Amino acid sequence: MTTDLASRAQADYDALVAQGMKLDLTRGKPSAAQLDLSAALLGLPGETYRAADGTDTRNYQGLQGLTELREIFAPALQVPVEQLIAFGNSSLELMHDTLVHALLSPLPGAERRWVDEEKVVFLAPVPGYDRHFAVCDRLGIELVAVPMTPEGPDMDVVEQLVAADPSIKGIWCVPKYANPDGVVYSDEVTRRLATMPTAAPDFRIMWDNAYAVHHLTEEAIEVADVLALAAEAGHSDRPFVFGSTSKITLAGAGVAFLGASETNVKWWLALTAKRTIGPDKVNHLRHALFFGDTAGVAAHMAKHRALIAPKFAALERILTENFADTPGVSWSTPKGGYFVTLTVPEGTATAIVKLAKEAGIALTPAGATHPGGEDPQDAIIRLAPTFPPLDEVEKAMAGVAVCVKLALATA
Repeated sequence: MTTDLASRAQADYDALVAQGMKLDLTRGKPSAAQLDLSAALLGLPGETYRAADGTDTRNYQGLQGLTELREIFAPALQVPVEQLIAFGNSSLELMHDTLVHALLSPLPGAERRWVDEEKVVFLAPVPGYDRHFAVCDRLGIELVAVPMTPEGPDMDVVEQLVAADPSIKGIWCVPKYANPDGVVYSDEVTRRLATMPTAAPDFRIMWDNAYAVHHLTEEAIEVADVLALAAEAGHSDRPFVFGSTSKITLAGAGVAFLGASETNVKWWLALTAKRTIGPDKVNHLRHALFFGDTAGVAAHMAKHRALIAPKFAALERILTENFADTPGVSWSTPKGGYFVTLTVPEGTATAIVKLAKEAGIALTPAGATHPGGEDPQDAIIRLAPTFPPLDEVEKAMAGVAVCVKLALATA
């Protein structure tokens, strides 16, 4: 870049800093306007405290969760109602507990507890979700990065690794509108995950379908049914399916779901019964009353789409206006989910995030999309446009563009 262009980039950045902005694109949280869509939940269930089968939801028991709520979400999560568990507000909690159970009690098909293994390894498609990686770090589970493709994890790499190494016990998957690149797993990738030979008899797919109904367009994209494919291949116990209403209703007061084979469900419930008598069935009931049925969920998500799709469109427009012809700069254009991945020239992501911070624009740390917080190429930045108002998204992205240009000018 010429000295003149570098000087211009520095001047633009100095003007940006002088604005004294305080903007945040760090995490994929719903905005206040999105939370307002579910305000009616706060008045439910009122005096209607009995479930459809007459259960008094105010009392103990009911470890698997309210049937009518499971019936509403079973189709979206592609899990038979009898194999679906409705629990507390956090799917991350369910993932954490499932791994803890596997460490302390043999999984169905396992030769021993994972804690008795010399080491336990999970595959981590990258770029990926930092909270998945944090759970493994917390529990002493090693992570091996595998590259993502436009159709999901690179299955040639995955199949080679799992076939050769019995210490590899699982893989993290966000199959629809993946965090952070918006990738949708192809049917072929899902089939190969469900059917591939593994050296570990207790290999598990952690199928985090967090964005099952979070469409940004009118096209409701579907993924293949991993539970059905695994069962057909004789690996019915392989997948654990997770989901939640955290980005559907109230993020801190939603309902999380776990789906699996009948054997896995029985195993999980028996162990979970040692730590709790049951989930919040009153909250289950208020959600069931609020939605009514699966169509009610779709109608509700259309309201979400109306609020957040313009923010993604603004992000796309600003990046296109600034970097359509810039070598090394590209970005994902997701059809759903909560994130956009910005790819910048190798070695510049950390500098861009630092420049943004100094200008009052908070971005997710560079490297958060990789195990250990280290992106070997230092080239990935995760953008989360849902939480701020639209005008703040536009200001923040215009500022990010200034930071990218300065980083490229001084690289």
